[in-house]
Amino acid sequence: MTNPIADPGHGHSPAAWTAVVIMLVGVAAATVAFCFEQPTLVIISVALIPIGAIVGWALAKAGYGVKGPKYAPKAH
Repeated sequence: MTNPIADPGHGHSPAAWTAVVIMLVGVAAATVAFCFEQPTLVIISVALIPIGAIVGWALAKAGYGVKGPKYAPKAH
């Protein structure tokens, strides 16, 4: 009697991956800029974090989210 747990599907879409990559780049760049004492670059890099969230939201609304019509999950 096996009952496989269904994958909820969150985080496996182009919208989610794009948002996370943009935000990770922002955090990494801000960290490097902070270490080199470049406050202007820190501010610019930190601004990428909400931009990444907005891009992810926009892509999800455009259909590239988990339940979107333009997203086709890979078969396991």
